[in-house]
Amino acid sequence: MREKMSFPIVIGATDHVDLPEFELFNVSCRIDTGAATSAIHCHNVKLVRKDGRDAVSFMLLDPEHPSYQNRAYYSFDFKEKIIKNSFGQSEKRFSIKTVLLLFGRKFKTEMTLADREAMKYPLLLGRRLLQRGFLVDVRLKDVSFRLKNFS
Repeated sequence: MREKMSFPIVIGATDHVDLPEFELFNVSCRIDTGAATSAIHCHNVKLVRKDGRDAVSFMLLDPEHPSYQNRAYYSFDFKEKIIKNSFGQSEKRFSIKTVLLLFGRKFKTEMTLADREAMKYPLLLGRRLLQRGFLVDVRLKDVSFRLKNFS
């Protein structure tokens, strides 16, 4: 799942992705070549012990979001990072590894758990994912989503 694609896939400024590990589908996202790491909106983020191991617990999306599931998710594959937010301030965030589906392909990627409540898109796709074979054309929108719904 980490291989680079042999040819670039053109992606637009926005799209929709599936996050099968969280049973979330068609989540809208913003493509951001200025962000190193992808980020997903969540709340109630905390470090917990689960099954005798350290885990990060979080709730995805806002209660008003149509895909909100009102449940805590857990990840054992996490780390704490210092991230510079969109306002240029450094903040500590947890990051997790998860699989996302885009253009019918699975990508294992890192995402930070972020408060994106004030943002239009709950998910941001950053350079670490995009450098694996995507070419961004900001004139386009929802290319993968349209292909998915066309077939």
